[in-house]
Amino acid sequence: MTDFGYTEVPVTEKAGLVRAVFDSVAPKYDVMNDLMSLGLHRVWKQVFLNAMALRPSDLLVDLAAGTGDISLGAARLGVRRVIATDVNFAMLSRGRDRAADAGLLDRISFALADAEALPLPDRSVDKVSIAFGLRNCTHKDAVLREARRVLRPGGRFFCLEFSRLEVAALAPLYDAWSFEVLPRLGRIVARDADSYRYLAESIRTFPDQQRLAEMMEQAGLERVGWRNLSGGIVAIHSGWRL
Repeated sequence: MTDFGYTEVPVTEKAGLVRAVFDSVAPKYDVMNDLMSLGLHRVWKQVFLNAMALRPSDLLVDLAAGTGDISLGAARLGVRRVIATDVNFAMLSRGRDRAADAGLLDRISFALADAEALPLPDRSVDKVSIAFGLRNCTHKDAVLREARRVLRPGGRFFCLEFSRLEVAALAPLYDAWSFEVLPRLGRIVARDADSYRYLAESIRTFPDQQRLAEMMEQAGLERVGWRNLSGGIVAIHSGWRL
């Protein structure tokens, strides 16, 4: 069994349930991100992109790329080779449409691929990123091992994910926003309260900062560290393949 929000489900069923969630939210995903985070997700993602210290020559693999915010941001920063991967066709299609509209298809390739089993050779990429996607993966340890496997020696893995709030005074407000406001927004804007209730629950069941760092080390990544943003609502984790 594994977690699907606060519900325990068979391991073999989680991927399909997550896929159904993102099939449902894909049409309104970008609008809902702005509403859910009050626009802060744009700031977090820009800080994340800056933290990666991307170079034009880098080959970046963006896992769980969704509608392409990180892939597009990297291409706009001058990276000439980005591979955007996701298991959800609806989300990835929206990302590809956005890249086409921005004139960036010459820099970004899109691949329907599972982050737990990447169709890439060992030691073949410079950087691997995953933003707000790791918590939806069934076998998070497998994703981390795959990230290390495809990285070249000297390559680096970056994860942007919701984490544990470290400002206790904000906890009641944060909980009310997560479990009362978000499902209502989902029902009104996306006509889907259940998917946004799952997304809120998935944040609470995700490993905290220290535990995720330990999982990265267990996967073979080194010099692992993290940086909290917005009081720990989200955190940027990074680790090297040395």
